[in-house]
Amino acid sequence: MIRIEHLKKSYQDVTPLKDVSVEIHDGDVISVIGPSGTGKSTLLRCINQLEKPTEGRIWLDDMEITDPKTDINKVRQKMGMVFQSFNLFDHKTVIENVMLAPVDLLGKSRQQAYDTGMELLKKVGLGEKALNYPDQLSGGQKQRVAIARALAMDPDVILLDEPTSALDPTMVGEVQSAIRDLAQTGKTMLIVTHEMHFAKSICNRVFFMDEGKIYEDGSPEQIFDNPKGENTRRFIHRLKVLELDINSRDYNFLSVVGEISAYCSRNQIAPKMAKHITLMFEEVMRILVSGMNDLSIHTVCEYSEQTEVAELAFSYNGPRFDMTSTGDDLGLSILKGLTEKNSYEWLENSDYPNLLKLTIGR
Repeated sequence: MIRIEHLKKSYQDVTPLKDVSVEIHDGDVISVIGPSGTGKSTLLRCINQLEKPTEGRIWLDDMEITDPKTDINKVRQKMGMVFQSFNLFDHKTVIENVMLAPVDLLGKSRQQAYDTGMELLKKVGLGEKALNYPDQLSGGQKQRVAIARALAMDPDVILLDEPTSALDPTMVGEVQSAIRDLAQTGKTMLIVTHEMHFAKSICNRVFFMDEGKIYEDGSPEQIFDNPKGENTRRFIHRLKVLELDINSRDYNFLSVVGEISAYCSRNQIAPKMAKHITLMFEEVMRILVSGMNDLSIHTVCEYSEQTEVAELAFSYNGPRFDMTSTGDDLGLSILKGLTEKNSYEWLENSDYPNLLKLTIGR
């Protein structure tokens, strides 16, 4: 078991890990997902002590591996690490790369290391490449050698840091297949990955990392099908989000429209969809400004890259005002013509009790 308490890692200009506390159980296969720059790789490197935490403590079973007195080389014998960039020795053959650590660190005989290494190379489908050099292999083959090398130490824990990110798309499948086989061995595994379908299929647990912490920890079904956290939901559904606050009837209309245009351009939203989002915002604001005196509105636009559908939510103050049943026939005609569905809800005891949701299809 790995236990982490209040882990923090800071660099001069950034703090990727702000406060991570979690327990990882024996046999867990955990996919670590989240936006770039949220500390996923840093978490693995701190667990393996390739990075020294700024604050916090980590235990492997009953051993505190962040204790300065701990023999970190012995700790690393229990942890295998597979990197993005393979890190093979180019001047050694494939089998020599796999044999090196067991001989040097575990004191195995060369024959023992050779026999084990050949078994592992056969498991990852590379037995016939044992005498080749790394520069004679494809990227996918190099990564499978790296997996065999990690297994040669018979570690309790295997850490994989985006193992397919440096590969040509045609080679990703062969490495994922090797990792799937590895996941059936009962070893504890943490896999940093951006491949969502792969993450869902291989693990029994998912860490979604954001804001310098494990934002949500749950089963694949929870995280991918029914996420609890708003940031998780937006990430899983690949939502591009724009939030706007308008607190006056005399707001700068051109500035706000400019923000919408920049948001659409930044996220490569199709011109037709961008036009409909802008028109929808303009029409809703026209109706609200004409129908309300004390204006305060929070607007959220969520565009899904997966479905190419946009949802606009307008939360606003004041008495109950359902614009879907307003007398503005032209406004209603425009809204209904652009939306796949619309809904209005009254939220009692809220600062913004009126909630209008509009969905724009492709």
